[in-house]
Amino acid sequence: MKAQILRGPADVEQRPLHLTDFPRPVPEQGRILVQVSVCGVCHTDLHVIEGELPDTVWPCIPGHEIVGRVIENGPGASRYPIGARVGIPWLHQACGTCDYCKRGQENLCPWAKFTGYTAPGGYAEYVTVPEQFAVTLPDVLTDVQAAPLLCAGIVGYRSLRISGLEPGERLGLYGYGSSADLVIQIARHWNCEVFVFTRSPEHQELAKKRGAAWVGTTDNHPPKQIDRAILFAPVGALVPRALTHIRKAGTVCINAIHTSPIPEMPYHLLWGERTIRTVANATRRDAEEFMALAPKIPIETNPQCFDLPDANLALRKLKHSEINGTAVLKVKA
Repeated sequence: MKAQILRGPADVEQRPLHLTDFPRPVPEQGRILVQVSVCGVCHTDLHVIEGELPDTVWPCIPGHEIVGRVIENGPGASRYPIGARVGIPWLHQACGTCDYCKRGQENLCPWAKFTGYTAPGGYAEYVTVPEQFAVTLPDVLTDVQAAPLLCAGIVGYRSLRISGLEPGERLGLYGYGSSADLVIQIARHWNCEVFVFTRSPEHQELAKKRGAAWVGTTDNHPPKQIDRAILFAPVGALVPRALTHIRKAGTVCINAIHTSPIPEMPYHLLWGERTIRTVANATRRDAEEFMALAPKIPIETNPQCFDLPDANLALRKLKHSEINGTAVLKVKA
């Protein structure tokens, strides 16, 4: 098969992915073989490629927002018929037996594997996954529309859950990429007022179109206090900034898988029973709930498509905030 291979951590500016002939995977016990149609391009891919996440398995095939069709069932796999359309998200598998898995916190499993990071991903023509960790997709969504939902959507939905956002509350979004563009649609569906902090004029305009009540930069003070905040930008200095905007007993939720250090800050910013929480991966429950919700809103994506050979270009544009929405690689012609 053709696959974009990364041999080791590298600067995205140096075109680190190489389109290469690579052995097509064979589905083992309980796994399915999926022919990839499209794969979303996520900020987490940048962190993997540039070596900001530990324990990457090399050589690495990035990509964890995968949509494709089942073309073969491994021994014991029977959940999906041949030809079924499935999604493959970030959580590739969990052990199912540790204390975290037993508590329904499989996203924290010490032995979990992650697609496009510690397991081969979707910048390739074929990929395998344990059948129980594939996601059933709503029929109303095209492959290109569905791809961003498999990380930006699912993890964004988990961020809303972890933040404790209630219908009708006021939400602040810091940074406005693909995940924030989906989160604002859920929040507006819940009748929440949304304030967006982003430097990009293009992102500010998109946020307004999605129904943001106010847009500005992180240097601006919003017109009202915020109940909950979600930080998408991997900038630790935004944590104390967000705390200045949060009411007492409000929550700052950090969505980023990797961020710069959080600076020292005065205690009064946190005092008043304010809470800081982080989001680590997502569970199958998050995927199922979000995929059921998405058509009801209905969620809209703003995809910019690239062919598989142009993966390096898509990544560079993403790094420089030149994607107004989400980038999607078209793998199958």
